[in-house]
Amino acid sequence: MSDALTLPAETRERAGKGASRALRREGRIPAVVYGGKEEPITIHVEEKELVRQLMTGQFMNSIVQIELGKDTIRAIPKDVALHPVTDRPTHADFFRLAKGGKIEVSVPVVFTNEEESPGLKKGGVLNVVRHDLELVCENDKIPGEIEIDVTGKEVGDSIHISEVNLPAGSESAITDRDFTIATLVAPSALKKSEEEDEEVEEIAADAVEATSQKAEEEEGGE
Repeated sequence: MSDALTLPAETRERAGKGASRALRREGRIPAVVYGGKEEPITIHVEEKELVRQLMTGQFMNSIVQIELGKDTIRAIPKDVALHPVTDRPTHADFFRLAKGGKIEVSVPVVFTNEEESPGLKKGGVLNVVRHDLELVCENDKIPGEIEIDVTGKEVGDSIHISEVNLPAGSESAITDRDFTIATLVAPSALKKSEEEDEEVEEIAADAVEATSQKAEEEEGGE
């Protein structure tokens, strides 16, 4: 996960659509914090700050320290509802990270040592099937990214989850199959060149065959 973010919040005394609309008119966004074997807490946060953090592109993949009075709640964003017309946030859900617990998260994949891949050196292309991995992680050991080494990979090779060394405290959430994360494929130009070569070979073969047939027919006529 990305570095922890800080989000000041206040408790909500009233729930319901009317109370939520009133909060939004005041520039506040209603939210809820749940999970961790504790009762849900209804809160509201400043819209401008929530939007600012959303615009970083890392908010949904970050741990958020929700400052609620003298208390701090460690959580991760689970959902931010947006208005269908204005795209302004209307509600946010946070999942509380309980000490010693586990959670399913989406962690981005980063490929390393591309210069050590013979296939990529030859002009091959890394076709990424999964840009993120669904992992079950211990709450205090959520990785920021998963590095995958492509050293020695040739065109035609595939990278499966079984080849990835996941960090301690993490395991794949998908356990029923050895799914593909990426493949090394030939570039389109190379494929096109190979197809053109095959077409030329076929034309040449047809020409040779036609010449042979004509020669046989002429010999038969004599």
